[in-house]
Amino acid sequence: MEILWQIITNKMLVTAVLGYFSAQIFKAVIEGIMDHTFSLKRLLTGNGGMPSSHSSTVCALATMTAFCEGVGSYQFAMSVVFAIVVMVDASGVRRETGNQAVILNELMEYFAKLKDNPPRFSHDKLKELIGHTPLQVQVGAVLGIVLAVIVHFIWQ
Repeated sequence: MEILWQIITNKMLVTAVLGYFSAQIFKAVIEGIMDHTFSLKRLLTGNGGMPSSHSSTVCALATMTAFCEGVGSYQFAMSVVFAIVVMVDASGVRRETGNQAVILNELMEYFAKLKDNPPRFSHDKLKELIGHTPLQVQVGAVLGIVLAVIVHFIWQ
């Protein structure tokens, strides 16, 4: 029971988790407004979109680490480096993977329509919404920082 108490009272962990779920809620609401739909899957596990839950999570963690351990601590340094790597990856490699999936899906659709011996593909359509635009990453980062500041001043 002591371990569970330590987990739920860990300000850095709780803030990072709140950063993730707050971004997912915003993401589901924004998508719901734009598409006039609601997706529980999007709320819980959706990748890509506005704002970046990756950025929100790691920036909430880094900000709370600064409050708890200080900006001169190795923990803060590690969390900042981790945040940078995650955000660069979210808007770089993962975004390019999504762009490539769009092109591959178009090619698969084109070839599937060929009348003379269309190829058979071994899998369904590739997932296209994987990474983030720079704006989505920046908004997620701001969301995580603001959330950490709020949690820090409430949880004193």
